[in-house]
Parts: sequence; structure tokens; C-alpha cells
Amino acid sequence: MIPSTLRITLIAAVICYFVIILYFLKQRALNLKYTLLWLLAGAVMGILVIVPELLTAIIHIFGIQDNMNGLFIFCIGFIIMILLSLTSIASRQNCKIRTLTQELSILDKRVRELEAQTGEHETIKE
Repeated sequence: MIPSTLRITLIAAVICYFVIILYFLKQRALNLKYTLLWLLAGAVMGILVIVPELLTAIIHIFGIQDNMNGLFIFCIGFIIMILLSLTSIASRQNCKIRTLTQELSILDKRVRELEAQTGEHETIKE
């Protein structure tokens, strides 16, 4: 059982967490689709703070003996999920940057060719 003072402190921390996430969303520091992942994390934290017996039940379903070990395992698993999500986002952004760089190079080459052709025509007219 969580002492009431700790529970109130944790609930206040989860509320601050939500306020910070929503502030980042309002300031456009986070996109909506990425914010949903962090809001899901906050919802899970909030549920586990309000109903800590739920974590104990889930831990015993998986056969983990110690509550702290189970909490660490779930936290590490959740962190790995967030890291995989962020890695996939970074990979997609890297592909988009590479494509944009290649397209920009092609357009730059075409502009230089057109400038060279235009320059040739101007010298012939004179």
C-alpha cells in the first residue's frame, strides 16, 4: 500500500507531467502524433498511482515475485517502446532529408544548365 502523502505527491507529479506535455503541444514543440505517445505514458502512470493494486496483480500474472522487480521490468519495457518509436521517427526523417537533398541537387543542376543555355543565347544575339 502506498502512503497517502506519497500518493498525493505522485498524483501532483502526474498532473505536472500532463501540464508540461500539453504546454509543449501548444507551443508546437511536439507534434500531435508524437504527443499521443507521451499522453499514453502519463495515463498509464496516473492509473498506476491511483490504483497501485493493479500493478501488483499484473506482476503476479507474469510470475514476478517482487513488486519492485516487476515495476523495473515494465518501466524498462516501456522505455524501450518509446525509444523504438523515436528511432523510427528519426529514421523516417533521415530518409526524407536525403530525398529532399537529392531533389534539390537535381533542381540546382537544371537551373545551372538553363543559365548556361541562356548565357549562350545572349552572347549570340550581341
